[in-house]
This record gives sequence, C-alpha cells and structure tokens, in this order.
Amino acid sequence: MVNVREWAQPLPIVTSDEDARQDFEGRLADSSALVFRVAYSVLRQREDAEDVAQEAFARAYRSFHALRDRERFRAWIVRAAWRLAIDRVRANRRRVAHEQPMDVPPDGHVAPDVDARARHDHLWAAIDELPEAQRLVTVLAAIEGHDIKEVSRLLDVPEGTIKWRLFAARKTLQEKLQWMNPRD
Repeated sequence: MVNVREWAQPLPIVTSDEDARQDFEGRLADSSALVFRVAYSVLRQREDAEDVAQEAFARAYRSFHALRDRERFRAWIVRAAWRLAIDRVRANRRRVAHEQPMDVPPDGHVAPDVDARARHDHLWAAIDELPEAQRLVTVLAAIEGHDIKEVSRLLDVPEGTIKWRLFAARKTLQEKLQWMNPRD
C-alpha cells in the first residue's frame, strides 16, 4: 500500500501551517485505501491504480488549503481519484486502435464450462460500458460493498439518485450478461 510519508516528502509545503499538514495526513491515512480501491476498480491494474492514487494524493496535498469543508475530504479525494482513473482509461483507449469485441456465440448461449476468468472479464467489460455515474455507483456499492448512505455521502448525491443509478446499472448489466446464465 502507499506510504503517505514516502510521497509527501518531495512535495513543497503548500502552507506553513503545521496543523493543516497534520490534518491532511490524518484524513489521507483514513481515505488512502479507498482511493486506491476506487482507482483499481476502474483500471484493474495495480501499478496504474497506484499511479492514479499517488496523483490524487499529490493534487489533494497541493489543494488542501483551498478545501472549504474539510469534513468532506474523503468524498473530495475519492471523486478526484475516480476522475483521474477515468482519464487514464480514456487516454489508454485513444492509444489503442480498436478494442477487442466480446466473443458472444451467435445463439447467445455459452457452454457451462466457461471459466471464471472469462466470466470476470466479460463482467468488467460490461461494467466499463456503463455511463460514468452508474459505473461509479456500481463499483462503490456492489463491488466495494458500501451501503447506499455511504455512497451518497461519498459522492454528495441524494440517496434516491444513488438507488436509481444502481437499479439502472443492474438492469443494464443483467441485459448485457444474460447470455452467461442461459435458462434451460
């Protein structure tokens, strides 16, 4: 995992207020694992997720003095990491000429011996195709296991909106992945 002191040393001190620096480090220590998990859930590569988390930490450090409500730090840095991860995905996609299409048999059914890795890959490909708002809610609630209230607080979005986005995402995923569970 990322060491807060390791990356904080080379950065110039933005403020001379030692209390603000300690406040930042405490809040970062509380949020760093979630920031990494959010980045990893988007990128699914440890090195890329660490890079994105480090970038989010550095940007948060430089901008911490301007944060008006420090109690919202966790939500603020999670959103920053999410946006940075999405930007990284978009940049990677621009570099790739064409994406590999998912191999779905013409009849829409897959043999029961489809291995778990292929199912995992198809699931994440379907999640990647969700609109950003639905993808973020899916990752935080369904994959990371946060409850609706926590996701609402992290994203600063009403609970009803979170519920609707999660419902819409689940419905879309069910439609896209129904071929993985053919009914006999």
